[in-house]
Amino acid sequence: MKKQGMLNSDITKVISDMGHTDTIVIADCGLPIPDGVKKIDLALKLGTPSFLDVLNELEKELMIESVTLATEIKTDNEPLFLAIKDKFSGCSYVSHETFKKKTEKAKAIIRTGEASPYANIILTSGVIF
Repeated sequence: MKKQGMLNSDITKVISDMGHTDTIVIADCGLPIPDGVKKIDLALKLGTPSFLDVLNELEKELMIESVTLATEIKTDNEPLFLAIKDKFSGCSYVSHETFKKKTEKAKAIIRTGEASPYANIILTSGVIF
């Protein structure tokens, strides 16, 4: 049994298999999952687990080079936007429609129980050297 860190074996496997510029998505419970993209469903009920809980744990496990958000988060979910902005400098922004298209290339989408607007992020893997 794993002693520490991420216990979810599906998430751990995806992160271990990721290379430079591969992407993984953390999503609210409403984001559509494209056909062919692995869905890791953590949602238990509305709000559980929260988007930030999952992001905080992934941040410990994944070398994050960049993040992408939907532009709409700036106005429609300002508290979450500010929390993300505090974590990452240089976020890039695309329309929500473009964001959904970009998820088609993700290695996986982690579905949370988050039920607030535009609580979605694309994490791009960096390198540790």
